[in-house]
Amino acid sequence: MTIPGQPDPSQQPETSEPEVRMGRYARRRERVYRQIERDRAGGHKIPTWVLALILVLFLGGWLYLILGT
Repeated sequence: MTIPGQPDPSQQPETSEPEVRMGRYARRRERVYRQIERDRAGGHKIPTWVLALILVLFLGGWLYLILGT
């Protein structure tokens, strides 16, 4: 007996837990690899120096609030 909208369980390939884990590992590794390649290609919308400047200003303002009062 099959449930409507669900595949027939007898037609699904049997996979063991190690095979499922390896599939997850391979997909994750591929996703990380694509992300690294995309990051190396550049095309960033905000330059790194601008982000660094914002961080320095934020930390400086925070220190001023703490130490200046």
